Amino acid sequence: MDLRFGDSKPTDEERAAVDALLGPPESSWEGADRSDADLRWARGGREARDRRDQLLPALHALNDRVGWISEGALDYVCRRLTVPPAEAYGVATFYAMFSVRPRPATVLHVCTDLACTAAGASELCATVEARLGPESGVKVERSPCLGLCERAPATLTIRAGESARLGVPPLGELEDEAVQAEGGSGGAAPGDGKGKGRRGRNTLHATAVCAPATPAQTIAAATAPESAPTEPAPETAVPQTGTPTPTPTPTLTLLHRIGTADPTSLDDYRAHGGYTALRRAFALGPAAVIREVTDAGLVGRGGAAFPTGRKWQATAAQPDHPHYLVCNADESEPGTFKDRVLMEGDPYALVEAMTIAAYATGAHRGYLYLRGEYPRALARVTHAIEQARTRGLLGDDVLGQGYAFDIEIRRGAGAYICGEETALFNSIEGHRGEPRSKPPFPVEKGLFGKPTVENNVETLVNVLPILTMGAEAYAAIGTPASTGPKLFCVSGSVARPGVYELPFGATLGDLLALAGVRDNLRAVLLGGAAGGFVRPDELDIPLTFEGTREAGTTLGSGVVMAFDDTVPLPRLLLRIAEFFRDESCGQCVPCRVGTVRQEEALHRIADRTGAAAADDIALLREVGRAMRDASICGLGQTAWNAVESAIDRLGAYE
Repeated sequence: MDLRFGDSKPTDEERAAVDALLGPPESSWEGADRSDADLRWARGGREARDRRDQLLPALHALNDRVGWISEGALDYVCRRLTVPPAEAYGVATFYAMFSVRPRPATVLHVCTDLACTAAGASELCATVEARLGPESGVKVERSPCLGLCERAPATLTIRAGESARLGVPPLGELEDEAVQAEGGSGGAAPGDGKGKGRRGRNTLHATAVCAPATPAQTIAAATAPESAPTEPAPETAVPQTGTPTPTPTPTLTLLHRIGTADPTSLDDYRAHGGYTALRRAFALGPAAVIREVTDAGLVGRGGAAFPTGRKWQATAAQPDHPHYLVCNADESEPGTFKDRVLMEGDPYALVEAMTIAAYATGAHRGYLYLRGEYPRALARVTHAIEQARTRGLLGDDVLGQGYAFDIEIRRGAGAYICGEETALFNSIEGHRGEPRSKPPFPVEKGLFGKPTVENNVETLVNVLPILTMGAEAYAAIGTPASTGPKLFCVSGSVARPGVYELPFGATLGDLLALAGVRDNLRAVLLGGAAGGFVRPDELDIPLTFEGTREAGTTLGSGVVMAFDDTVPLPRLLLRIAEFFRDESCGQCVPCRVGTVRQEEALHRIADRTGAAAADDIALLREVGRAMRDASICGLGQTAWNAVESAIDRLGAYE
């Protein structure tokens, strides 16, 4: 579609939302009133193009203030940033949380993904839709995973405009100012020109989370802000913490501060060992920090299991500058919520870990890409960044060591594919979140075409114990090939769902025993929608990367979803297929077409078994092989995994 600037004009409210982020326009070329000087030369074009990365924050600013993005508002953003309208339209329509068509200011997202479906989300959604008619002023949307699987079913209410927030737990006045702050935490870091031009932040739209949600709670949150329930504290998602005690639980390494330290207090974080690791990093120097991480055997916790030390070393060695650090907090895999719990319960740990990673790799600017469905995580990390900067732990002179580093938060807007590192880079840069071809790899040409190290939240937080306890002691945890502790997201048919920390090498049965698995267990899904099913008689599988690989499945990011015999397996597989079809970016044919064909075949055989389903199962295998062999990124390559394992290991259609 070739869109050009039209005649539509932004409203005063839309213009104010964009100007609060970018500052007032400096010439008519950017949307200001025309002057005689503007007729003689064009000003600001190159500078505006250099701010293309502000496109996603600008779209958020409009969506937060108005609830949708009109043609006039999109035109105004394009003029401000010198972005072709056709490209901006492609970005705006890429994300599920944005709308380019008028809609009510209040949008109610009801999760209908795996854990919530098993917990009755379909009935919840039907009831809410029936009771909230068009006259209610609330748009109900069936949503993919909201990252609240331990409290399924879950809903998220988002209300645009200048209004009081809904149901966000109080963290003090500082956080009240920070919640939903677009762009997070301030100006550009030393040494690069990115991020310039942000004059303000929008603290406008309101959110309310209901989990576990009832129809009455959900409707109250959507229609009556004063009735919105308070979201439970993050430690409720960590069953191992138990009752908070004066000292950290000795058996926990990554979660020991959650439930014991105040996540809003920098002083409390430091009293519980905070910033000890950063001080040791400065004492060691960048090369020695990378050597410690390498000797510890730390590998990525997002699913790929790439050696972290090797990635850091490759980035640090690049002569091209500046270097960037990107923290991937866009965990959107159904069943995954560990990064959310870390950011809500121990946000300063992430800030410290990002600072260490940046110091080791020669980066002076870090981006935290946080999924848009995490309002409390956004509030707490924003507050932590602001406090760290105020106390000299971020900025031009970190801890008085002469090292400059700062962090900027970028909110995602509902796109699972942006969990892929190069798609995430495109999203930050203001393009559609589509994966790039490799090589070149991110350590050579990543964000803004510069050397970039990308890690997820759990991977970065593991750096802290490596530096405080030493590489040798850390490597002694777990197994020789999978070292250290691992976080597992347990949900579904268990008595105590939540985030669990166990050393690598514990078995699946050990984990489910802690969570209280039910007697009528039917199947366990490892690795989320991109993972695979295992049978109840396979609970002796060791939870390591090599152990799950030998068992013919995958550990992934640590998702463990248990399903008892009351959950209809064919319907569950259909939901997985719907998820991948909806989340495919459409860039490559094998994934774009294959995910559709997979869903169509599963629709046809949803209620059939045996010979009646044989032809479609054969078609599924053929489509699955094509997606696995030819898709450009991991989404298409893994879209067939869960369905294949359900057919072969569970006999789903026999």
